[in-house]
Amino acid sequence: MITVVLAEDMHMIRGALVALLGFEMDIDVAAEVDHGDDILPAVLKHRPNVAVLDIDMPGTDGLTAAGLIHQKLPSCRTLILTSLGRPGNLRRALEAHVSGFILKDAPPARLADAIRRVSLGERVIDRQLAFAAWDTASNPLTARETEVLKLAAEGAEADEIASRLFLSVGTVRNYLTTIVTKLGGRNRVDAVRIAREQGWI
Repeated sequence: MITVVLAEDMHMIRGALVALLGFEMDIDVAAEVDHGDDILPAVLKHRPNVAVLDIDMPGTDGLTAAGLIHQKLPSCRTLILTSLGRPGNLRRALEAHVSGFILKDAPPARLADAIRRVSLGERVIDRQLAFAAWDTASNPLTARETEVLKLAAEGAEADEIASRLFLSVGTVRNYLTTIVTKLGGRNRVDAVRIAREQGWI
């Protein structure tokens, strides 16, 4: 039996996925969570074969959770199931050591097949997205710049970002200027838009 922890914040979608997997005789959903901060505790408690994760979760996002699972319980494979089919997200997923990446608009049978294949140690990646990622530039921002931009995308001002990252306000402003320049944006809002479209944040 393949045991699964499922993380999806949309209740109707999560319920549909659980029902769908309930028809599979060899797959058991051991736990379902609707908040990103609950993913790792659920995985450590139930020790599933596969964690099926949405990227866009409240709290800890699915890709960050996948990286934590890889560190804390490497025997658990991670499968990203998302509507955010951007090449940058696939690149980030691969950096987080995910085993699979499929889109929510894939045929229902594909999810069960992906879970089975991932549990056997195979890598499953949406073919069209893989080709798109091949042709897409990598994120030009450093890890710290990406962190600053993520907070800016949440609406944090320079002083709040400085406080949260233990930096000076001047350093944060310098980071923001560098980020806008690197991404070729007109301003901070435009830089956030560009980074989101590419899947870099």
